Amino acid sequence: MNTFDAPEPSRRAVIKRTAALSVLALTGISGFTVPHVTYAASLTKAQRDSMTPDDFIKSFKAGNMRFREGKMQQHDFVAQKISSQEGQFPAAVILSCIDSRAPAEILLDTCIGETFNARVAGNVQNEDILGSMEFACAAAGAKVVLVMGHTACGAVAGAIDNVELGNLTGLLNKIKPAVEKTAYEGDRTGKNMAFVDAVAKTNVALTVEHIREHSPILKKLEQEGKIKIVGSMYHLVGGEVEFLS
Repeated sequence: MNTFDAPEPSRRAVIKRTAALSVLALTGISGFTVPHVTYAASLTKAQRDSMTPDDFIKSFKAGNMRFREGKMQQHDFVAQKISSQEGQFPAAVILSCIDSRAPAEILLDTCIGETFNARVAGNVQNEDILGSMEFACAAAGAKVVLVMGHTACGAVAGAIDNVELGNLTGLLNKIKPAVEKTAYEGDRTGKNMAFVDAVAKTNVALTVEHIREHSPILKKLEQEGKIKIVGSMYHLVGGEVEFLS
C-alpha cells in the first residue's frame, strides 16, 4: 500500500507540508490557526533541509497555538506512517518530562516523523540521552534540540522535598542543583507550586547548559548555526509552551 491508496476525498484535502511551513516562515505565529489542513505526509529531506532552526521553532510555536485554541491540524497518521516507512527526516529532538499530561508531539501539533522524543522524569539529561541527541542532530540532521519542562512537576517537587525511593533517588539528585540555584523568597517546599515552577524553569536552563557543556558535538553544531539548543516550559493551565531562549 502507498499514499495513492487513500480515498479520493482525502487526496483532494491534502495540502503539502512544505506550503504550510512556508506560510509559517513568512508570517510567524500571529493568526496562523487554520483548523482544516490535513497533513497527509511526513517531512521529506528536501523540506527539512530547506528550513532553518528558527523556521522550525516558529512552526512549533504555531502548532502550540493551534493546540491551545483547539484548532489542531487534521493529521492523516496512517498516510504519515506510510510516507515515513522508508526513512525519517525529523526537524528536532525533544527532551521532556515523563508526565502523562505533557506529550510534546501533541502540545506542538507535530506529525509522525517530525520529532525525536526522549522522556524522563524531570527532563534531566544523561549520557544515553546526550548520545541520542547527537545521533538525532549529527547523524540524522535534526535542527533543534528542545528541552521542555512543565509546571506542577512532581519530580521537581520530590527533589525539593528530598524524596528517597529506590532508583528515583538518584534521578532526583540531578534536579537538586536547580533547587539550590533558584532564588526565591517564601516557602521553599514542594507544596508551594510557585516555588516548584521556579525550580522547574531553572532546571530547564541548567539542562540546556549541561547539554552544551557535555556534548562538544552539539555545541559545535550550534556554534556553526546548524542547530539551536533551546529551553521551554509547558504550562498545564492554559496549555502554553513558553520558549525560554
